[in-house]
Parts: sequence; C-alpha cells; structure tokens
Amino acid sequence: MTVNLEVAEGVGTLRLDRPPMNALDVATQDRLKELAEEATRREDVRAVVIYGGERVFAAGADIKEMQAMDHTAMVLRGRALQDSFTAVARIPKPVVAAVTGYALGGGCELALCADFRIAADNAKLGQPEILLGLVPGAGGTQRLPRLVGPSKAKDLIFTGRMVKADEALAIGLVDRVVPAAEVYEQAHAWAAKLAQGPAIALRAAKESIDTGLETDIDTGLAVERNWFAGLFATEDRERGMRSFVEEGPGKAKFL
Repeated sequence: MTVNLEVAEGVGTLRLDRPPMNALDVATQDRLKELAEEATRREDVRAVVIYGGERVFAAGADIKEMQAMDHTAMVLRGRALQDSFTAVARIPKPVVAAVTGYALGGGCELALCADFRIAADNAKLGQPEILLGLVPGAGGTQRLPRLVGPSKAKDLIFTGRMVKADEALAIGLVDRVVPAAEVYEQAHAWAAKLAQGPAIALRAAKESIDTGLETDIDTGLAVERNWFAGLFATEDRERGMRSFVEEGPGKAKFL
C-alpha cells in the first residue's frame, strides 16, 4: 500500500510509503482519502500524524502520470484530487504534519491540511507548479494564503521557489523546526498529548476555527455559540468542571 494507517497511544499515523520520493499518484491520492476517512471514523484514533518517513515527506505529484493526462482527463480527476486532500483537512481531530526533506507541490499542499506542522531543519517546502506551466491544484491557492497571507503565498506560487526550514518558520508556513532525527518523535508526542484531551471539545474548537476562517464573523460566532452550548451536554464538560472545582485547573482526565 502507498499509504498506511498505524495506531498507537490514541494517535493514528498516516504514513506515506511510495519510495523513493512519495510521489502522489492517483492511487496514493485515493488511498489517502480512504484512510483519512477511516481515521475520522475510528474512536481509537484521537489525533493524527502525517508522515512520509525519515528522508522525504512528499516531493509532489507523479509528473509522468500527470503528463499523460489531457484536459478532459484532468477535468474528471481534479475534483477527486482535491477531495483526497480535503478529507485530510476535515479530519475532526488534531492533525500534525511531520515534515522531513522535501514537501513540494502536492506534498506542501498535504502539509497545509494539518493543524500544526513540525519540520526538520533540512526540510524544503514550496509550490513549484508554475515551473510546469500550472498552478497548485490540491488546495494550495486557497490554504497557503489563509496560512501565510496573500503576498507571501503569491511570492511562493508565482516564483515556484523552495524555502528552507528557517524561512518557512519565519513566514508561518511551519510552526516548529527540530533536528531531522526528532521530527516524528516530537510530532507524535504533540499528537499524543492532545489525544488525551476532550475529544468532542477538540472537534468543536477545530470546526469553529476552520469555519470562521472560511466565512463572515457573524456566521463564525454562531458556529462557536452552538458548539459552546452543546458541549454542556457532554460528560467531558462535567468531568472537566468537576475536576477544576475539586482539584484545581489542568488536572482533569478525559479518557
């Protein structure tokens, strides 16, 4: 399989496994969607790590496969391509990308689908589609400007240039830079910590933030208000407030 789902400590690792560069061909895209939806459904998965291995995250689409497609083929395929990445972005649980080596084109777009990005100090990220006479097609023109702002996104997309880990951190494309040998360990630790939190409240927080970024503030506030009130019906809210009153803040256990 080109993508695998491994579960430990409440964390599901979506592991890309298509050597040597984890090129995202059609089969890999479809498998990614399938496993993202599985991670969404499974109750034993409370947080997710996306990982490409020690050497590379994903170097982009399979260009040889894409070269053989004409306009009609891509019209038919384009929605499925986006849907595979959207399935990752819509996992209603905390998602962290553990970025090693290259994360280019579709690889960068996949990292953008995570809530948090931990990058190796030797990582290189970018959207080089313009160098092929194309634009990003798996969400890059939408998710990148929402993350780093329109002018920085246009710089990367217009030029197709790669950025090293330090620049990626400076512009907000990644959230933490660590030694290459520690990327997965730190990503898994971050996810495992959140996996111990209140699952429904985490889902509410993620949906409220993501929806608010995509709509007007009044609609976003309505989503927040509905979730806030709804959480008062959960056992986790009862447990959290009881623990706060009886033991002090930060001591509630939600598993």
